[in-house]
Amino acid sequence: MDFQTANVAAQGALLSYKDRSGKQDFLDLGFVTHKFINKNGAQAHLVKNSKDAFIFCRGTEATELNDLLADLNLFPKTHGEGFVHSGFRSEARKILNDVKLFVERNKHLNLTIAGHSLGGAMATYLAQELHHAGYTVSLYTFGSPRVGDNDFCNCMVDIPHWRFVNNNDIVTRVPPIALGFKHSGTIKYISYSGSVKRLSWGQRIVDQLRGRFRALCKFQLFDGAFDHSMELYSKKIKKYVDNQK
Repeated sequence: MDFQTANVAAQGALLSYKDRSGKQDFLDLGFVTHKFINKNGAQAHLVKNSKDAFIFCRGTEATELNDLLADLNLFPKTHGEGFVHSGFRSEARKILNDVKLFVERNKHLNLTIAGHSLGGAMATYLAQELHHAGYTVSLYTFGSPRVGDNDFCNCMVDIPHWRFVNNNDIVTRVPPIALGFKHSGTIKYISYSGSVKRLSWGQRIVDQLRGRFRALCKFQLFDGAFDHSMELYSKKIKKYVDNQK
């Protein structure tokens, strides 16, 4: 995995929460074109430069009823031999045609899809659809919930997918495994101290307990929600990348 690309993906995922007003911010990030799409509340930013094309899907906004309904509509929807989360699928399919048109016009570039929270779930579904259509795509998700079942995840194995999880981020734990939902991709766990580490299950439990203790010392009572912040993801990843130079 290229951490420089991961850093761009994280910065873009943060900027995706802006609408058309974010154009200059994307240009400042090194892109030369920007297109904002908004289809019945499902939003994404399509950007490119001479080498790369990125699709950034906007995540959940608490003030958007459309987003909340999508998150809550977790009933399984048949997808191939498996199933996916109905709400995530519905939001992603609203922009699918626009995304496919953008990808077809820029298929000679390195294609990356990224998103946070609901945007990460949408990006995952879109990546699978584009891969099925024959396009080569890389996927970066931040604080993404589970999208589909084991059969859906099996369809994702040939897609380079780096799934960032920040310490106790509670959104990465839903929908529940008990309902058949699974995660895809290679996990990139961000420790409470900001390092991106490969930890065993036991080591992650210890690190998460440390994160909760530190949060309590700061009187942060909702650590799982606090750790879901895309601003926190982007800050930690940028700091980690800067420290590697």
